[in-house]
Amino acid sequence: MSLQGKTLLITAGPTYEKIDPVRFIGNFSTGKMGYAIAEACAESGAFVKLVSGPTNLNISHKNIERIDVMSGEEMYQACASIHAHCDISIFCAAVADYTPKHPSATKTKRQNDELTIELVKNKDISAELGKVKKAHQVHVGFALETNDELPNAQGKLERKNLDYIILNSLQDKNAGFGFDTNKVTIISKKQVSPLPLMSKKEVAKEIVKLLF
Repeated sequence: MSLQGKTLLITAGPTYEKIDPVRFIGNFSTGKMGYAIAEACAESGAFVKLVSGPTNLNISHKNIERIDVMSGEEMYQACASIHAHCDISIFCAAVADYTPKHPSATKTKRQNDELTIELVKNKDISAELGKVKKAHQVHVGFALETNDELPNAQGKLERKNLDYIILNSLQDKNAGFGFDTNKVTIISKKQVSPLPLMSKKEVAKEIVKLLF
């Protein structure tokens, strides 16, 4: 079995939401999981459009087109322009939920004892694209949770019109941001399948199996 002839959209890494030219709101995502999935899918014959937030990772495969973005809005625009032409979309990026409403064009100086930054919601990329998902398209999402993991993930599965959601918890040792290993649970509307701790490359291969 292979993904030969399929076109995939995969998001990876964090997003950086600018406060000013030198500061941003972000998170600890390294992009390792998304990049491992992109490589596994490409090795299985798929043509991958990898929309990547800021990361130090490199990737080189003839079947992978890397599209670099910075902010959540940039990632949304890139994904929205690609999605209709993709058979499968895997939303692995850790997109910032909020972004500064009025980023400063100049460096913010230290003046008062307190600083208030007004934030507005970023678009939820998987939810937005789930609204226009076609019958033949498959969507896979990710949920990184710290509590009430399973019900939170199952709620996202329904709300975002996903076919699968990959749950991992920061409560699990050696899983989550920064590690080369991950411990995930694959959830569909019919099944909950916990996997043992394994390398992110092995997790990626398990996810590829879902797509055949």
